[in-house]
Amino acid sequence: MNTNIFEFPLLSFILLLVRVQLNTGIFIISHDAMHRVLFKKSIFWNDFIGKIMLFCYAALSYDQLFLMHQRHHHNPTGSADPDFPSSPSDGLLSWYKQFMVGYLGTWQMLALISIWCLLAITLGPSSIYNILLFCIIPLLLSSFQLFIFGTYLPHRKLHLNLDTHTRSIDLPVWLSLLACYHFGYHQEHHDYPTLTWFELPAARKRSRLLAIG
Repeated sequence: MNTNIFEFPLLSFILLLVRVQLNTGIFIISHDAMHRVLFKKSIFWNDFIGKIMLFCYAALSYDQLFLMHQRHHHNPTGSADPDFPSSPSDGLLSWYKQFMVGYLGTWQMLALISIWCLLAITLGPSSIYNILLFCIIPLLLSSFQLFIFGTYLPHRKLHLNLDTHTRSIDLPVWLSLLACYHFGYHQEHHDYPTLTWFELPAARKRSRLLAIG
C-alpha cells in the first residue's frame, strides 16, 4: 500500500490502533511461551513458537528474555529484577528508558532497521510513511503499553512494602482486555504464572471473592 497515509487520517488512525493491539498480542503470546503454557506437553514447540513471536515483535532474543523474565518473577522489585529501575526514585520516562535499553540491544536495533530499510527498498520511497505508521510507531506504542500495564503500574513504589511486590490494576474485564490483554491483572499473574493470559480474569474474580469473604 503506497498511498500517502495523510490522505485518509481517520482510517490511518484506526489501523494504527489495530496494529498496536496486534503487536502487543504477539508479545503476550511470547510471554505465555516464556511461562511454558502455550504447549504444556511440548517444551520444544512452546519455545519454538515463542522465538518466532518475539522475533516478529521486535527481533528480540527469546533465550535472553526468558532468563530475564525468570529473574523478574523470582525477585520482583528487588535488586536482581531487570524490570525494576536501578534508582527507585526514577520517574516514568527514566524507568521506561531503562526498560527499553535493557531489552532492545544493539543487535535487535540493527535487525529492525535492516528490515525496515529492506521494506522501503522493496516497496519504494513512497512506502516510508506507511512503514513509519504501521511498523515503527506501533512498536513504540506497544512497548509503552506493555511497560505501563505490565511493569510501571503493577510494580511502582511497591519496593517500600516488603510484603507486597506487585498489584493488579482494577479494571473491568473488557477494558482490561483492551488495555493490555489482561496483563494488568498482575498480582494474579505472579501468584499463578502457569495461567494463560485469557485465564487471568477468572483468577482475578476468585481473588476478589476471597478478599470479600
